[in-house]
Amino acid sequence: MTESTSAGTAVSGGRSAQLKHTGLRPGWTTGACATAAATAAYTALLTGDFPDPVTVTLPKGHTPSFALAVEELTADAATAGVVKDAGDDPDVTHGVLIRATVREAAPGSGVVFRAGPGVGTVTRPGLPLDVGEPAVNPVPRQLIREHLARVAAEHGGSGDVEVTIGADGGEEIARSTWNPRLGILGGLSVLGTTGVVVPYSCSAWIDSIRRGVDVARAAGRTHVAGCTGSTSERTVVAEYGLPEDALLDMGDFAGAVLKYVRRHPVERLTVCGGFAKLSKLAAGHLDLHSARSQVDKSHLAELAREGGADERLATAVAEANTGLAALHLCTEAGVPLGDLVATHARDQSLTVLRGAPVTVDVLCIDRAGNVVGRSEVRGARG
Repeated sequence: MTESTSAGTAVSGGRSAQLKHTGLRPGWTTGACATAAATAAYTALLTGDFPDPVTVTLPKGHTPSFALAVEELTADAATAGVVKDAGDDPDVTHGVLIRATVREAAPGSGVVFRAGPGVGTVTRPGLPLDVGEPAVNPVPRQLIREHLARVAAEHGGSGDVEVTIGADGGEEIARSTWNPRLGILGGLSVLGTTGVVVPYSCSAWIDSIRRGVDVARAAGRTHVAGCTGSTSERTVVAEYGLPEDALLDMGDFAGAVLKYVRRHPVERLTVCGGFAKLSKLAAGHLDLHSARSQVDKSHLAELAREGGADERLATAVAEANTGLAALHLCTEAGVPLGDLVATHARDQSLTVLRGAPVTVDVLCIDRAGNVVGRSEVRGARG
């Protein structure tokens, strides 16, 4: 069964129609779009005709078809373009035109990748690509190689080609992504491990956290900070003078930072975020998103008792409207609830680290970025 769409968007078909229904429409990664564009361009280079729509096979067997938004054929090169459709995911690259230009290369060269306008270039070690390489990730590269090999076999090509991937407006869009911090300059990354964008998936953010740790380690950073947002980043820079490549935008994914650092240790990890969010970590939650964990004010009341609160204050903390309201009650009473939350959050972090050679400290801040709680630095052995 096929659903028609406007030019440049994906058409559901084959096994792509079997995507699990969630009530939200899935989309396609930049890697899937680049594969479709490159496949169409190489086919046109060998045959003179662009397949439209062009069908690709993704790693899990989905077979979406993509209508072409751009077709350009010259004597020595072919360019095809596909507009990325991210489905119902709030992806910053939704609607971006992904272009692929294919031309013959020297015999025996295989598939050589180049960065076109809007696609970044790797400038720092630590990523799964060498410095100087275009930011086309390993899985999309492999997917493109496989599809171009099929085109070569079907139409008598050598398979030795230069593929230039571009993204219209990608340089400007990339400024709002992790790329500049990771040392990917000049544009976007061509991403995707399955080719499918799952709406509101955590996977892309968690992958960025992992790449951030890799880049920091490769740069020799011994102290990194997992921050819940820009305010907490400013706080740790003011506190410790950390460089940009030591800052991990962990958002709500504290567990992702801790689990990856457990496998790829750094000497010191600072966790910094809003008091309410980190009170969730103190209570044992590793996903701090409001839809998946809540501030446990009864737990805050127990911590307040630990800090010397009487029953009247503990009850008021348990009944407070918000975590910050509970903090204010304790601050007025001289009970160090902020420090207690930071300390328990640090201890929960050490539990997740399972003895990895990492020392941890935690900073809790208010909405203005003021430190309202801090723990001592401690490792698995105290």
